[in-house]
Amino acid sequence: MAVGPRGSYGRGETFSPRNSVERWRTAATGLTIQGGGEVLALSQSILEAFSVVVLAAVALSPGGDGRAVTSLPSGIAATTSQEPRSAPSPSTGEVDAAPSPTAGVCGEGMILVEGDYCPDVEQTCTKWVGDPPPYEHVRCAEYAKPVKCKVGKQPRRFCIDRDEYVEPDPNGGDPRDALPVIGKKWGEAQAICQARGARLCKESEWEFACEGPESSPYPYGWKREPGTCNHDRTDLGGAEDKLKDHRHPASSHPGCTSPFGVHHMTGNVDEWAEREGMAAPNRSALRGGWWLPGRNRCRAATLAHDETYSGKQVGFRCCKDAPAP
Repeated sequence: MAVGPRGSYGRGETFSPRNSVERWRTAATGLTIQGGGEVLALSQSILEAFSVVVLAAVALSPGGDGRAVTSLPSGIAATTSQEPRSAPSPSTGEVDAAPSPTAGVCGEGMILVEGDYCPDVEQTCTKWVGDPPPYEHVRCAEYAKPVKCKVGKQPRRFCIDRDEYVEPDPNGGDPRDALPVIGKKWGEAQAICQARGARLCKESEWEFACEGPESSPYPYGWKREPGTCNHDRTDLGGAEDKLKDHRHPASSHPGCTSPFGVHHMTGNVDEWAEREGMAAPNRSALRGGWWLPGRNRCRAATLAHDETYSGKQVGFRCCKDAPAP
């Protein structure tokens, strides 16, 4: 299925984040979608749950002009989708609550991210999950290591929330036992972050915090592990108000941790981030995907929703500039 230069997704083929844009149409629904890069589709069991065929093509590059403009049913956002750094985890369980060695630099609940970031990588999928056609090239089971950085790396230093944002507990309970906040518009999420002396993460910051200095496709490494993060759920219910809430608290999925120690960067809830160099109302991007079977990778993004959108599967986390070393 060709999607532009270097953009066909046969087994073991290489994709580039900056592919040309093509148009795709679902015969069953007449839904027209623009995108380039990797095709996003719901698995067969999800199609049965929704009783509708949804096929979306999305490009990958953060800040690249070729990323997707996607149209989906109201209330549902398109997802963005090794040697594991920790053992495969159960769907629930406690994460070690010990503070990060860098927590003191950034403040309570935040982690310092520092290193060299590659803004444009080339990744090769060597094995696909095995979904039935036409979804066979949606979810990658394993990527070749290492990835290729196509441009010079850039030094980065910033602070990011270790966990997805939750409402403070007036009774002093552990916030890591609460569910992430959902249903906020991009501007509302930005205001909450600013009230904390922070801001929404820039896309490049979010991406680097997810993948680490080796640009691993998944926060936990190079092989997709469905039980490690909260995604690949098929019991979605339906669109809009029928969508089942499958959020998990921050203390769940201890293996869903990035090289920098940031949790739930893929799956659980989609996260608002800021598109660098864009003006209102198009500064909004969604990163990481939610609990459905999608791409759920560090480099995937959803750009279909402007700053006025809110959804039952959309959350956020905050970033801020790090103090000088």
